[in-house]
Amino acid sequence: MSAAAQFVRQGKKIVAIGRNYSEHIKELNNARTKEPFFFLKPTTSYLPSGGKVEIPRGVIAHHEVELGLVIGKGGRDISQDAAESHIAGYALAVDMTARNMQDEVKKKGLPWSAVKGFDTFTPIGSFIPKSSVSDAHDLMLSLKINGAIKQNGTTGDMIFRIPRLIEHVSSIMTLEEGDLILTGTPSGVGPLNPGDSVECTLADPTGKVLAELKFTTESRGGGYQFTP
Repeated sequence: MSAAAQFVRQGKKIVAIGRNYSEHIKELNNARTKEPFFFLKPTTSYLPSGGKVEIPRGVIAHHEVELGLVIGKGGRDISQDAAESHIAGYALAVDMTARNMQDEVKKKGLPWSAVKGFDTFTPIGSFIPKSSVSDAHDLMLSLKINGAIKQNGTTGDMIFRIPRLIEHVSSIMTLEEGDLILTGTPSGVGPLNPGDSVECTLADPTGKVLAELKFTTESRGGGYQFTP
């Protein structure tokens, strides 16, 4: 099995694109960026489907369902024309965010590493081979909490499309086999509470489900505590 197919165990980094859906930008009152904007998440934040997201003390944890790109061939300064050949496949993911912490650090101009990097803060589905996806810009992303739909969007609404994302990120840092690029979230983000049950799906235009991701949430007993 390739390193790409085992990206959760063998990948070296998670590159998360921010502000890539217009309606999500509006709901958080953020400014639209002139070029792709990204941050890094540690691979220790991965949580396989069926696991439990741990919500740290004092944290308001928001869900953000996303399409992930799994890099199959590494490279630097990858052109948009060549970008497709560097993709091994895809994965359904949730970028968990400590929203109240993020609000504080944004005001101070500080980094987002802690906000996005807690253990269990990247619930992740199984590897989807590229051959299973005919058009990555025509997929439906949905997220339900306790059976109620909270996010329901299409990857066709991305501001910066996948080849541009790969071109931009690789112009700054080398992409390696097994790296994951999270491509942004549609609108509908909101809080999760301990005891919630979350179900996410990735489907093609016909409604065929390509991936499912399920997890529950619980309070983290020890570790960090956020105090505003």
